[in-house]
Amino acid sequence: MRMQWLWRNLLAAAVLVMAGAVAAGGENVSYDGRSLIIDGQRKMLFSGSIHYPRSTPDMWPSLISKAKQGGIDVIETYVFWNLHEPRPGQYDFSGRRDIVVFIKQIQAQGLYACLRIGPYIEGEWTYGGFPFWLHDVPGIIYRSDNEPFKLYMQNFTTKIVSLMKSEGLYASQGGPIILSQIENEYQNIEKAFREDGPLYVRWAAKMAVELQTGVPWVMCKQDDAPHPIINTCNGMKCGETFKGPNSPNKPSLWTENWTSFYQVYGQNVTLRSAEDIAFQVALFIARKNGTYINYYMYHGGTNFGRTAAEFMITSYYDQAPLDEYGLIREPKWGHLKELHAAVKLCSEAILSSFPTMQSLGQLQEAYVFSGDSGACAAFLVNADNRRSATVRFQNLTYQLPPKSISILPDCNIVAFNTAKVSTQFNTRSSRPVFKFDSAEKWEQFQDVIPQFDATTLRSQTLLEQTNTTKDASDYLWYTASFEQDSQEQQARLSVKSLGHVLHAFVNGALVGSAQGQFRNTSFTLESMVALNKGTNQISLLSATVGLPDSGAFLERRSLGVRSVIIQNSLGVKIFTVFPWGYQVGLLGEKLQIYTYEGSKNANWSSLGSSQQLTWYKCTQG
Repeated sequence: MRMQWLWRNLLAAAVLVMAGAVAAGGENVSYDGRSLIIDGQRKMLFSGSIHYPRSTPDMWPSLISKAKQGGIDVIETYVFWNLHEPRPGQYDFSGRRDIVVFIKQIQAQGLYACLRIGPYIEGEWTYGGFPFWLHDVPGIIYRSDNEPFKLYMQNFTTKIVSLMKSEGLYASQGGPIILSQIENEYQNIEKAFREDGPLYVRWAAKMAVELQTGVPWVMCKQDDAPHPIINTCNGMKCGETFKGPNSPNKPSLWTENWTSFYQVYGQNVTLRSAEDIAFQVALFIARKNGTYINYYMYHGGTNFGRTAAEFMITSYYDQAPLDEYGLIREPKWGHLKELHAAVKLCSEAILSSFPTMQSLGQLQEAYVFSGDSGACAAFLVNADNRRSATVRFQNLTYQLPPKSISILPDCNIVAFNTAKVSTQFNTRSSRPVFKFDSAEKWEQFQDVIPQFDATTLRSQTLLEQTNTTKDASDYLWYTASFEQDSQEQQARLSVKSLGHVLHAFVNGALVGSAQGQFRNTSFTLESMVALNKGTNQISLLSATVGLPDSGAFLERRSLGVRSVIIQNSLGVKIFTVFPWGYQVGLLGEKLQIYTYEGSKNANWSSLGSSQQLTWYKCTQG
């Protein structure tokens, strides 16, 4: 085993020399089959995901500080293309978009950074981070060996790398960025593109490396990541499921260890215990030779504005070690802090050897690391989910709780057990600051239900929603006008939609509402309606709740109304091919009455009877 380890490290060193060194003046970041190597020193690194636009700039120093106190060495973040390039060639790095200030805050507190450029990110972020204008590029096929897509992807990736270089933020320049990521979980959809999938992977890797950041690049969930790109694991159980690096010369990295899970409207919160997270981290180190673990998320934050993907709630990973508001969540934060401290006590032994495995029982194992200077560390694993185990290791007896790992930094004394939580639980409480319980404080504004004659955008068929709104609004009105020879009290309206929400009005009256579900957005609204003799008006308000963020051929995804049928005693009227008028957005949106200044432009009235499409306002103070 010893000779095998020496051979692997000598081979890795040779590969690294051939790969070339980084620029002078900064830290040399490289890797071999054991770990990342920074300025010649191997590193055991714990990382935490904090997304700069999911919090506010004044929160960033506190979030980073609390992560550091929790034993975090690296802050990992995506880069959000649709925020930074809302229109082709026009960039915005202000406010919550100021990634440079965020990275410099990380550096100021002595931590490293991992920059996941993508620029496809998924991340439960609307449209997977793509700006919607990309949809209108002629001939484009996202994330494929497609020239239009590769052009814009390379342009944005180059823009971000150049920005980081201009600010001296790569470790090779003395900055904090030690890793970059290109693409994101592409293997999930690669087969859909057939021969264009592998071609795209190789192109993306080559493009990224040629940008010469001076630090390694990674691809997560990409078993065939081309050299020198490191393939990494994402998921809850990488200690069990990760196949490992695709080369003996690459380290074992975990870029997403999910601390809970995202939440969508109508679903319950998915909880993950501190014990389970700690168990998988320790198992990844012991079984998979892991030396870099990132918690996704360490702080989730808030999906402000219209940034959440379809059906995602505004709160993001509230059950992370730092909750939505940046408050410490115990016992998760404290238990992981103790885990980090125990592992760091083992760093010398872990980083200078690969472990040997000893069987301690049917479901019990010992992983022993032996350091160059005689250091010894052991991870005693009980994989039995239900029963405790008594094991003998190096002539001593140890009690292992169910599904737990004991860490012995000296191969003797237990410093930490993943199932034993010593940190006290805390709770988050709130108290009322303002009460809006007086009807006199409230005003209302009724939005307009448009009719066909009031619209200027026309078509002889039903239009796809996002291609019509261009992501400028979540709302699209479909309006039509038709003649009826006789009065009808029991007509049946049937509207098929691909999502997400639909409100139907006939002659100005609300006749029904319906909605889709997460990953099953298509639905049918059916309602009995009354029709007038003469002219009748149909007004359908279709609303999106974020845009989809994943899947192959995202550019082909459709939303909005697909068919309209009215059936009555005289027969069936099909309105799918029919003169339709369209209005993008609501009047209240156009007036921006949700802002202080914009609210002055609306004619508000005293709170009265409930009406359809009503905005409500209350002013405090």
